[in-house]
Amino acid sequence: MTTDRPSHRSPREPVAPAAPRKPTPGSGRESGPTPGPTPGPASGPGLGVFDKDLLDRCISCGFCLPACPTYTLTGQEPSSPRGRITLMRALESGDLAPDDPTLAEESSFCLGCRACEPVCPAGVRYGALLEQWRDHQWRGRDRPLIARLLMALVSRPALLRLQGLVRRHARPGRRPGAGARAGTGAPQATRRDAPEAASSRPAEPVSLMLGCVERGLYPAVSRAVRTLRPEVDVPPGQGCCGALHAHNGDSAAGAELAHALGERLPGTIVTTAGGCAAHLAHHLGRGRVRELSEYLELTGHRPAGRVTVDGRPARVALQDSCHLRNGLGVTRPPREAIAAVAEYVELPNAGDCCGAAGTYSMLRPADSRAVLAPKLAAIEAADVDYVVAVNPGCLRQLRQGLRRGGSRVRALHLAELLALAAAGEAGGSGGAGKDRGEPEAPAD
Repeated sequence: MTTDRPSHRSPREPVAPAAPRKPTPGSGRESGPTPGPTPGPASGPGLGVFDKDLLDRCISCGFCLPACPTYTLTGQEPSSPRGRITLMRALESGDLAPDDPTLAEESSFCLGCRACEPVCPAGVRYGALLEQWRDHQWRGRDRPLIARLLMALVSRPALLRLQGLVRRHARPGRRPGAGARAGTGAPQATRRDAPEAASSRPAEPVSLMLGCVERGLYPAVSRAVRTLRPEVDVPPGQGCCGALHAHNGDSAAGAELAHALGERLPGTIVTTAGGCAAHLAHHLGRGRVRELSEYLELTGHRPAGRVTVDGRPARVALQDSCHLRNGLGVTRPPREAIAAVAEYVELPNAGDCCGAAGTYSMLRPADSRAVLAPKLAAIEAADVDYVVAVNPGCLRQLRQGLRRGGSRVRALHLAELLALAAAGEAGGSGGAGKDRGEPEAPAD
């Protein structure tokens, strides 16, 4: 199967740097000149913080600038991928001291969305460079406290399993009943086709990965997957995939956790989290890991039913997972799955980061909301009933943002939308309201 590459921006488009916007108050970026890039590769042996081949690949062309959410916010060169690579080179060469405050600020301010990678004509692996930077910058007590606490939590499988006792995520060997449904409340589902029969087991095992955040906050997602594809097993004793560690300054632990989870989950690994998919695919191989919409397409699954609101097809938009889109190049399958059960509406900024970015929304809430704001405006302007996410962090970010703004639009995971359509049961009318039975995360 060939995956898509993002097509909303092209490396051949002329660079048009965004006009500077007012920086987030208190961020330390309110004033001062914008330094230009220092072109050219790093020279000399360096400090060994970065992989020299990766660092030298950047040609400082600037194609990444319009794609970068933080550069769009500030218009300042250090807050762009090119500017940050300039800082990395200065750190590596010793021209900047390791404790320079600009290094600490920009390594934290970056969302890690990797939107710069698809538009880079030189093929810079910026995500790998950011991990190396944070491995150096966020060591020990220099790592943000919230990140340390979360990493400690998800590193304990017993605590993760405890969530299942309370939150009722999908269990090993259990398939939700025919009447089970996710995200009930405002929408209606109209039967179109019977769900596919899945009486025969696949040639090799298929394992559903239970995300650390998702199994606690959104257990209906894994139950919806089991409703859609009962052949997918849920092996017990799952730990963290390590993406949280890799993105927060401990890439070595992130790799260890990915391989450990790969040994515990036999066969193909299906994940409902785009960020986890990209991380696992990097360490376990692309052939072993499939995001849900990819897996559905690969197995020939045809979504059944239609989701309607007040008797008309529901209008549904998609928020891309940054790592699924920019890291794995998957854009088409989730859109086609939505279009099969509803009226799909493309947001003009669907491929732009929503500001969740793993721990980012907790570490830098003001900047996170500034990144989210144009997304919320586009959702309202599109007059949709639902916005679908394919990553639990994005789902949390969207739900909280929509609720704060008093929006009638509801955010669902793709699995919930497809299960709702397949259920073929009326669930009320309208397109707003809270998911009954699935409490949302508290507002910031």
